[in-house]
Amino acid sequence: MSGDEQAEAPLQAKVLTVSDGVFHGARDDTGGRGLAAHLAGNGFDVVDHQVTQDGADEVAATLTEMSEGFAGLIVTTGGTGFAPRDQTPEGTRRVIERDAPGLAEAMRLVSPFGRLSRGVAGIRGETIICNTPGSPKGTIEQIDAVIDVLSHALRLLHAEPTEH
Repeated sequence: MSGDEQAEAPLQAKVLTVSDGVFHGARDDTGGRGLAAHLAGNGFDVVDHQVTQDGADEVAATLTEMSEGFAGLIVTTGGTGFAPRDQTPEGTRRVIERDAPGLAEAMRLVSPFGRLSRGVAGIRGETIICNTPGSPKGTIEQIDAVIDVLSHALRLLHAEPTEH
């Protein structure tokens, strides 16, 4: 594969739905499925979609497993609000090695409800992890706020040649 072909190779992504209701089969995972389809439609090869319960321990354990040996993007949906079991940011902070606050800040600015998101973004190994809300509309709005820079950020993270 030439350097040009490698630079154009689709970047990989994974989706993690964080929801007690979806995990226990009481709710349909419309947000996670919609997010996976949206990422695929924006040039990402979505290679995994998992569901876990709410709670920092569950999120940290699943993100650790999903990011191990993975070079790509993981987007979580759910658990970023104010409810007692909304602990996705706490679980994410346990596994990220470096913060990416500019991504999280941009994601929160997309709508008035975005200001209620406690989501974080950061790096673990060669993986960028972004938290989005559980709302099907909110998860798409927030990932769209940064999707234009994610491929460049991932290529930098993977030490691939870039134009700057």
